[in-house]
Amino acid sequence: MRVINRSKLAKALASEEQLFCDIHPKSLALAHSAHDALLSGVPMPWMTRWPGSFPLHVQKAYGARFVDVDDIEYIDFCLGDTGAMTGHALEAVSAAVTRQAQLGLTTMLPTSDAQWVAENLAQRFGLPKWQFSISATDANRFVLRFARMLTGRPKVVVHDWCYHGSVDETLVILNERGETVSRPGAIGPQVEPALTTRAVPFNDLEALEAALAIGDVACVLIEPALTNIGIVLPLDGYITGLRALTRKYDVLLVVDETHTICAGTGGCTKLWAIDPDFVVIGKTIGGGIPVGAYGMTAEIAQRLEREMSGHDVDVSGVGGTLSGSALAMSAMKATLSHALQDEDFAKTVPLATRWTQGVQEACNNQKLDWHVQQLGCRAEYWFCTPPINGAQAAAAVDPELESFLHLFCLNRGVLLAPFHNMALMSPFHSEMDVDRHSEVFAQALAAIVA
Repeated sequence: MRVINRSKLAKALASEEQLFCDIHPKSLALAHSAHDALLSGVPMPWMTRWPGSFPLHVQKAYGARFVDVDDIEYIDFCLGDTGAMTGHALEAVSAAVTRQAQLGLTTMLPTSDAQWVAENLAQRFGLPKWQFSISATDANRFVLRFARMLTGRPKVVVHDWCYHGSVDETLVILNERGETVSRPGAIGPQVEPALTTRAVPFNDLEALEAALAIGDVACVLIEPALTNIGIVLPLDGYITGLRALTRKYDVLLVVDETHTICAGTGGCTKLWAIDPDFVVIGKTIGGGIPVGAYGMTAEIAQRLEREMSGHDVDVSGVGGTLSGSALAMSAMKATLSHALQDEDFAKTVPLATRWTQGVQEACNNQKLDWHVQQLGCRAEYWFCTPPINGAQAAAAVDPELESFLHLFCLNRGVLLAPFHNMALMSPFHSEMDVDRHSEVFAQALAAIVA
């Protein structure tokens, strides 16, 4: 097998950095002036992670494309890191949001849309009762509170190198001694992470049982497949075994489908018949409007309704004045009734398969021992044999190589997710879009192999 020529890689990356600056003068000027008012020159710190020495500034986005302020059009395989998985500027959502804006955006009172959305989510995921939040992060926070209250136990179990938004209890990894510690990059944890959380490796049922057998765990919070450290798929029998262990030790199971909704209309929960106690989902179901939702079994709903009906429910640590707003409900109803349907996945999953095949063919042609993982309409390439847990995935990260491949594609009109080598398909993508990435990716490899 061949390897990457690091000298070629360094020169090629420098060349792409210069090309990026040359073709984006307006974005460069805006990036410079943005430092006057914005921390790090961006609305959120992680926007500095995009390829190139400054972030692109977007003029407009539509379907599976966007145009930057330098009037360059891009095929968008990032799609707002799943937030725009339905496609940008979805007509039904734009119309619903515009209509609701004329009727009032928030009153802290329910609208009929909320019932429609809850019923739709119940059909998709198989859990009968739902509530809403502003984001999946908030939904995860709320569900963890519920789990501790319902069980009387203090601890949460998550997977090593998991990601569930900015939830304090979940920004953890296992160190070399097998201890639960803060994930690199997590700032200002409110307490020592091991006080609230026990991390276990993905795909390790023995470690999971050891964590649950102690008897102090309220819930296990999982993505059915890891996505934010890259796509790491469960081994055969892992999810079934995990569900069996949570039942054995009377521990609640929470499934976060925020990214894994890419697997189908009901995410992995439906596809793999997981039968959780709670499901959490966010962003995608709002068509770009900030939303979150969490569903639960009928038994849990009954218990929560008894516990959460008192005078002090408004200070329970669950809620938010904009949670379940009229705006959010209208956006979710429009999104769920016009997108994320079986016919959408019937188009997007084959596109992801085509993307997978195109990338793998390019790697094989260059005799590189790289591999591609696919989950529904999402796919990602690895510079190694596909990892089976988060630690292996983290160890496989190659920042210089990733920066070059992403920037090479970006300079030729193709955008990938900034943190991984990942592509997400929308119903607006075409086979030509996928083939364009395969073509550009092959060119990038040819420039850096030994």
